[in-house]
Amino acid sequence: MTIAIEVNCETGQTIERELTADELAQRELDAAKFEADRVAQEAEATQKAAEKAALLAKLGITADEAKLLLG
Repeated sequence: MTIAIEVNCETGQTIERELTADELAQRELDAAKFEADRVAQEAEATQKAAEKAALLAKLGITADEAKLLLG
């Protein structure tokens, strides 16, 4: 049982009700999209870290040495 809470800002009245089938389906879609976006961001961060490590190895310097060069 999933509850939706609706608040009327003018009157302060609060209504609790079950989500409709459409609302539940949208909630599932939103959760799936959020998870897919999170996984994509994580993969992108991992790729960038690997590219950075490869470049540092190619240059033969450490991350601290790179900071000194750029700073």
